[in-house]
Amino acid sequence: MSDDTENKEDPKIIIDEDWKSQVEAEKAAAEDQRDETPAESPPEEPGEEPADNQFELPPASFSLLVSSLATQALAALGQMPGPDGKPMHEPVIAKHHIDTLGVLQEKTKGNLDGDEIVMLNNVLHELRMAYVNLSQQAPPQSPS
Repeated sequence: MSDDTENKEDPKIIIDEDWKSQVEAEKAAAEDQRDETPAESPPEEPGEEPADNQFELPPASFSLLVSSLATQALAALGQMPGPDGKPMHEPVIAKHHIDTLGVLQEKTKGNLDGDEIVMLNNVLHELRMAYVNLSQQAPPQSPS
């Protein structure tokens, strides 16, 4: 009877080993196929970057939206260097981004949590003060 018990256990071990080797073989085949045709494989979801992307985007959020608009406004106010390395002074563009944040504040009233309200209020206050300060200064003179 002990021989019957041993024979019943052996196939389970063999099946388990076969399963592992089969999975490894399939994984190796999939990697080989992916290596051979990387340009032909489309992203998994529309708009998703390919897997060889070097950076990971943060998740979309209200604070990220506010930060993005605030950064653009700061750049237009000359608080950050532009693509050429020099500060950009575009008060019309800065005002547009600040006004956009103001519209966002009005339209989201009653739908934000406490941290989001404080963040948006602080960002708008700082940007409006920077805009007023820039407006009161003489415009930068371009070299002639």
